[in-house]
Amino acid sequence: MKRIEFERVTPPEVSISCESIERLLDYLESGFTEMHGIIIMRHGKICAEGWWHPYAPGLRHGLQSLSKTYTATAVGIAYTEGLLSLEDKVLPFFSPEAPSDPSTHLQDLSIRDVLRMGCGMESSPPTSGHWIRDFLATPILHEPGTTFWYNNTGATLLAAIIKRKTGLCLHDYLTPRLFDKIGIDAGNLRWAHMPDGTEIGAGGLYATTEDNLRMIKLYANGGVWDGERILAEDFVAMATRKQMDTSNQREIAPLAADNHVGYGYQMWMCQPEGVYRADGALGQFAIVCPKQDIIISITETVVDAQKTLDGVWSFLDEVDGKEPQGPELAECEFLAARLKRLSMPAPRYSPFSHRISSINNQWYRVTEGLFHVEEVVSLGMGGMEMPVGIEALSFNFSSDVCTLNYRVDGKTRQLFIATNGTRYLNKAEYKNRPTGLLYLSGAWLSAKDFIVTARWIETCFEMEYIFAFEDACTLTIQANPSNGADSPFDSGLRVPARAVRI
Repeated sequence: MKRIEFERVTPPEVSISCESIERLLDYLESGFTEMHGIIIMRHGKICAEGWWHPYAPGLRHGLQSLSKTYTATAVGIAYTEGLLSLEDKVLPFFSPEAPSDPSTHLQDLSIRDVLRMGCGMESSPPTSGHWIRDFLATPILHEPGTTFWYNNTGATLLAAIIKRKTGLCLHDYLTPRLFDKIGIDAGNLRWAHMPDGTEIGAGGLYATTEDNLRMIKLYANGGVWDGERILAEDFVAMATRKQMDTSNQREIAPLAADNHVGYGYQMWMCQPEGVYRADGALGQFAIVCPKQDIIISITETVVDAQKTLDGVWSFLDEVDGKEPQGPELAECEFLAARLKRLSMPAPRYSPFSHRISSINNQWYRVTEGLFHVEEVVSLGMGGMEMPVGIEALSFNFSSDVCTLNYRVDGKTRQLFIATNGTRYLNKAEYKNRPTGLLYLSGAWLSAKDFIVTARWIETCFEMEYIFAFEDACTLTIQANPSNGADSPFDSGLRVPARAVRI
């Protein structure tokens, strides 16, 4: 890997007021979102960066649909190498899965149509081991390229096209052609996979905040990195300009104003003129602002992501205004200190209950419901296999940590739960999962109710497990993105499970 570190400067050195960044941080910390990381670059130099502990610069983060821009980049590289044309029809890549009597619209469907969300469908099949066959069997109701409809399966189909054309999976294709050249550590990346092993190009990548900045900077550079052309100039121009009208999104998401402006190749156009963004659910952004020569990369958990974008546009307006006067030494020192001490709220602290002595080392057998210690939201989004339920469990409380012993598939495993007001980092053992780093903290809500907060630090997601200890142990699980808003992903998680003493 060839990696050149970006120059770090103070904001005034690139004509940005420290106060403008302070106001942006104030806005982002005002309560509507849970921030994880931010990087601001201007003129190719990083002038502000910070991560809210326990998130950190080297930790990969679930990108959701921001993954699509990486997938589109693979297509762009294959186009640049002359391996395919954007006018190539999709169907010939998948002859074994093709329907026996394909419709005219399906025969006309091109790579370009898929790139710009113009497949012409109005539905997607459920994920299965035959997802390509099922996708090709989905009715195409509109002439390809004429109607915008956000198609996740189509985005993953682009990853399958790369594999069919090159014989390489998406990750292996991109590693020497993109990651190694622009300074992304391919060994630190993780992918979720479809049942047949194809990377989920629509939303399965886990990368760092800076990885996303580097990827989108390639587009801001016109496809050139360190003097080498990686993406053809015309592909970059098409990818970052409006290719599909998205005004129909006003009916679907009327408040998401930045989804109404247009769509390029697996990235969105924005309200400020010329601005475009790679975008993933819950506020994963890599934003290019050509007029100001600014790139902003954000990782967070937010339900109303438009609020984050509104704050960014206000920040851009400030940059367009009065430039900072003088070196602002005190202001720069204060901002730098603030960025170093960013943190999420501390866990609950309540370590005592008179029931501990009767619970310690007592095994409980699960008799009703499903108890698991896996992050299931991203699994469901990607159609991956759901976790196997835990068969039995026990707790061992000491002065600052609770050891959770549990049996699954006949094997006994352990997780450690901090009870001293900190978080305990576990490296959980999950089969065929892209994530495994799990922070656990626990506290007593009452004499009988012990709450365990589980944060999968490589994702946006947190869950709360409430164990009620009486004659039996009753468990309730709920998703909790921790930003004060109801999670759109917690359906079906609130069903209680029950375990009895063995």
